[in-house]
Amino acid sequence: MRKSIAAAMSRSKREIPHYYLADEINLENSLTWLTARNAQRSIDERVLPAVLLLKAVGLAAQKFGEFNGFWREDGFEPATGVHVGVGISLRGGGLVAPAIHDVPDKKLDELMDDLTDLVARARSFSLRSSEMSDPTITVTNLGDQGVDSVFGVIYPPQVAIVGFGRPAQRVRVIDNGIRIVPTVQATLAGDHRSSDGHRGALFLAKINELLGQPDLLEK
Repeated sequence: MRKSIAAAMSRSKREIPHYYLADEINLENSLTWLTARNAQRSIDERVLPAVLLLKAVGLAAQKFGEFNGFWREDGFEPATGVHVGVGISLRGGGLVAPAIHDVPDKKLDELMDDLTDLVARARSFSLRSSEMSDPTITVTNLGDQGVDSVFGVIYPPQVAIVGFGRPAQRVRVIDNGIRIVPTVQATLAGDHRSSDGHRGALFLAKINELLGQPDLLEK
């Protein structure tokens, strides 16, 4: 497992001209909305904040297609669907990033079911081959490990990876006043052959916008 990961990441750093961007996202609207939504459901029907992040990335990747696809034979191939790879740590060590298919088209409840199922099957080594080969963009979320931010390495032939750190209460200036709000650090590693920092900034801004209007994620 470690040798395979090292080989893929070595190839990535050797072949892909990475650039990195970061944006701090205010989660107050999203978490307030999600808390109210979950309060109307039983425990096994509730949605985790991670699902909101996945849906926001999926919708943003649908709008900014240069981050959703593959670099092959010296050219970019846009993907026809948005299949978000999810970084999952394995109990015995190592990491896999299988795909949840067609993320922008799914309701939050369906994405929650897909994520729960994917994590369980990844840790029982029963993933389907298509789930390992289909990701068009990857999300890595290390917030549960206590880190504030993560800057990922793109998994070739993909051209982007989005990282989320630990959501936490932080002091911020909002509307000319000082408040304590929940925020999360979102990062983007992009392939400079298919995109640039300007487009990357707009991509992260779209994720920020979607998380600020969580009702848009429910559709």
